[in-house]
Amino acid sequence: MAFFVKSMISNQVKNLGFGGGAEEKKEEGGTSDPAAAQGMTREEYEEYQKQMIEEKMERDAAFTQKKAERACLRVHLREKYRLPKSEMDETQIQMAGDDVDLPEDLQKMVEEDQEEEEDKDSILGQLQNLQNMNLDTIKEKAQATFTEIKQSAEQKCSVM
Repeated sequence: MAFFVKSMISNQVKNLGFGGGAEEKKEEGGTSDPAAAQGMTREEYEEYQKQMIEEKMERDAAFTQKKAERACLRVHLREKYRLPKSEMDETQIQMAGDDVDLPEDLQKMVEEDQEEEEDKDSILGQLQNLQNMNLDTIKEKAQATFTEIKQSAEQKCSVM
C-alpha cells in the first residue's frame, strides 16, 4: 500500500512539473538545443543572437544619447533661470561621453529666447516696453501703491 501512495505522489509531482518529467520529455523527441527549437541551424542561431545583441546595443546607445540631450537642455534651462544644478543631469551627460549638444531644433529655440532676452534688456527694448504700456494702468498702480502705503502707515502710527 505504501508503494502505491508513493507512486501516486511521484506521478502528481511529475505532472506539476517539479521534477522527474525531464526524462519523459526527452524520450518524446524534444531537444534541448534552442537552435533546433527555433528551426535554425546552430550557425544561423548564433548569427541571430549576435544580431539581436548588436541591435540592443544600438538602441541602448541611442537611448543614452537622448537622455543626455534632455539633461543638457535641463542644464541650459537651469542656468537661464538660475536654478540649482542637478547631479543626475551631470551624470547622464558624462555617461554619453561629454560630447552632447542640444538637438538643432532645441538649439534654435534657445537662441531665439536669448535674442528676445537681449532685446528686452537693451535700452531700445525698454523704450518699446514704455511705449506699449498704458498710462492709465500706470496711474492706477501708483495710486493703489500710495493708498496701500498710507493705510499701513495709519495702522502703525496712531498719531496720524
